[in-house]
Amino acid sequence: MTDIALSMQQERTNPRFNRGSRLVDTASRAGLLIAILAVALYGSLASPVFFTTGNLVNVLTSMAIVGIVVVGMTFVLVVGGLADLSVPATVACGAILSLALQPMVGPVPAFLLAVALAGACGLVNGLLVGYVGINPIIATLGVGTIVLGIVQAAVGGVIVYGTDPASAALVKSRVLGIPTIALIFLAIAIVGNFVLSRSFWGRWTIATGGNYNAAEASAVPVRAVKAGAFIITALCSGLSGALLGLTLQSARPLVGTGYEFSAITAVVVGGVSIMGGFGSVPRAIAGLVFVQLLTNVMVLQGVRTPVQGFVLGLLIAIAVALDVALRKRGVA
Repeated sequence: MTDIALSMQQERTNPRFNRGSRLVDTASRAGLLIAILAVALYGSLASPVFFTTGNLVNVLTSMAIVGIVVVGMTFVLVVGGLADLSVPATVACGAILSLALQPMVGPVPAFLLAVALAGACGLVNGLLVGYVGINPIIATLGVGTIVLGIVQAAVGGVIVYGTDPASAALVKSRVLGIPTIALIFLAIAIVGNFVLSRSFWGRWTIATGGNYNAAEASAVPVRAVKAGAFIITALCSGLSGALLGLTLQSARPLVGTGYEFSAITAVVVGGVSIMGGFGSVPRAIAGLVFVQLLTNVMVLQGVRTPVQGFVLGLLIAIAVALDVALRKRGVA
């Protein structure tokens, strides 16, 4: 075993390291649970609409669309990729192409092609970040801008409408009262959690984010793993966009605006470390539940959009500060 690999192994068995991890895990889990219950309680007292079936279905549907992106973004943060800022472009790619291609190839092939082409954008991101070594923020922002420009040019900057009502009806349908789109999100979350927590790829992802050099010395294909995280995020974003397009039966080039911020907020608030090497899909989804409920309460209370943005931005700042402080106290 190399010196670097031995160092990583010692770090994992170091009681101070384990104590810090347990501290972060316990604090964030308890804090999130209390925060979710507090928001739900306040929402029920502040608005009679909060616990109505219609409102809860709307929250669940919105949560599912963003949640699919959250699953992918979790991989990016855990692997140490900072963030994927091309999400708005890949969401738009999925939404527009899933509708625009319907008259030519049919609804199902159009859906699959839309997701695949969004995944191709992730492949470009992965190659630039994982193999070329470009900063993830710069790479994904550049690729996203180019892709969004191509999508806008392809549709002439206009709104694209769906031509297959049956596909819209399927996505909007319910199973035992639960929206189909929420069940799709649940399936994606289960698969994502299995991959990250139970598979060798997940172990490689956590190792790469925790200590890149040590993982590389231990024969982990760190470049492929880092690239893979961006491909997973792009596929999730494309799927989210395609489902959004079918739900609305319309899409425009800016349909994905803000989805990257919503996903990053949920993942960070959920306790996934922005420094990499720590986090899970259930934690990210818990953060998503809290953020979505808080946003819904603010909407029902008539809070203005700029104020909502301030609150969510403050949440990110607090979550990152707590992550850094707890890790320094428990690990350093």
